[in-house]
Amino acid sequence: QAQLVESGGGSVQAGGSLRLSCQASGYIDGNYYIGWFRQAPGKDREGVAAIDLDGTKDYEPSVKNRFTISKDKAKKALVLQMDYLRPEDTGTYYCAAARPPGTLLGGSVLFQFLKDYGIWGQGTQVTVSS
Repeated sequence: QAQLVESGGGSVQAGGSLRLSCQASGYIDGNYYIGWFRQAPGKDREGVAAIDLDGTKDYEPSVKNRFTISKDKAKKALVLQMDYLRPEDTGTYYCAAARPPGTLLGGSVLFQFLKDYGIWGQGTQVTVSS
């Protein structure tokens, strides 16, 4: 059975950094689409960063140049390095993985596909204070 487990959340002041990790187990492998989402109280879940099958990295515009997504293939882990954190980055962060549909996806289409068809972890809380 496939499973995703996030870790690394916490509380930091604005300008600080956190490193999130998502550990995959089961049948999820390097050929899956995988990405990070977040959800603030009262708001919809939104895509933050994802990796296409060709290695292209997609970012939500507000996190570009502050967050970095990467894979640790040996450990089957997905990492999100978050720097220069802002109070508006506060929320529960989730990773999601989905089997490719047979066509290449990227950008907002990939985020929507992961949102609709992804396997989800339980989330990890990130709180940024001003």
